[in-house]
Amino acid sequence: MDFSRRSFLARGGAFSAAATALAPRVLQASVGSGTLTTVSDGSLLLPGSFIFEPMPAGELQPILTEFGLSWDRLTPECNLALYQDGDRTVLFDVGSGPDFMPSAGTIVDSLAAVGLAPEDITHVVFTHAHPDHIWGLLDDFDEPLFYEATYMMGRAEWDYWWDPDTVNTIGEARAAFAVGAKRRMEAIADSVVLFEDGQEVLPGIAAVSTPGHTPGHMSFEIRDGSQSALVLGDAIGNHHVAFRKPEWISGSDQDGGMAADTRRMLFDRITSEQMQIVGFHLPGGGMGRVDRAAEGFVFVPGAA
Repeated sequence: MDFSRRSFLARGGAFSAAATALAPRVLQASVGSGTLTTVSDGSLLLPGSFIFEPMPAGELQPILTEFGLSWDRLTPECNLALYQDGDRTVLFDVGSGPDFMPSAGTIVDSLAAVGLAPEDITHVVFTHAHPDHIWGLLDDFDEPLFYEATYMMGRAEWDYWWDPDTVNTIGEARAAFAVGAKRRMEAIADSVVLFEDGQEVLPGIAAVSTPGHTPGHMSFEIRDGSQSALVLGDAIGNHHVAFRKPEWISGSDQDGGMAADTRRMLFDRITSEQMQIVGFHLPGGGMGRVDRAAEGFVFVPGAA
């Protein structure tokens, strides 16, 4: 399977004429005294094999039919979480920027639509360093776009992409991911704040280790009193097979077995605690809740 940026761009160009343009949704929910918003960075255009190839074809087909999915093309939304509590404006991830895929990289326009400019962002907290989450870090002059922000990343994720051996061990198809991540991380290397699993990275925001999609992937629990929400990043990466069959290995994850274990853990926690969630590639603006279903789980989009 070819996961390379070149393959994505080539397929994206082929699919763009057939893709349906949808106006991105902005969803907002209160978490205590703060406000959690989803802002769009556009969408991706991917071959279905990127996710589906390792899965059992006979069991997969009814799920594809149920959700109206194609093996040939997927167009997942890219939804970034934004949390404001009066003193801080926290953006989780920075999107793709202009260099990954022509259908993505719209975060600046989406922020403007909710009355914000890049300089209004006080903190950027990364879930992980895949292209659609970190390549939007730099502006046209290769300087940090959110220039007033403090940048924060989990130590395990930082160490993985910073390691010079990663580009040689990640696999040829993803080598460009490693090069691109390292180039952007170099721009913030002198000021980045690193944190560990379980640490309160900012008041009311705690890191939750959710590895598998990448080795150091982090999710974040936002809690204020009795209200909480979980920013998932790509730990639960879609609303179809990840929900119906969380135990299945996905081609999008760097460590499929570990990612499946993480999904099972997350679904148990989300449903038992009835948590609001934000998923980067979940539909309808990316915000919603999780219900148990006869088979697996179901995503219910919408702000609580």
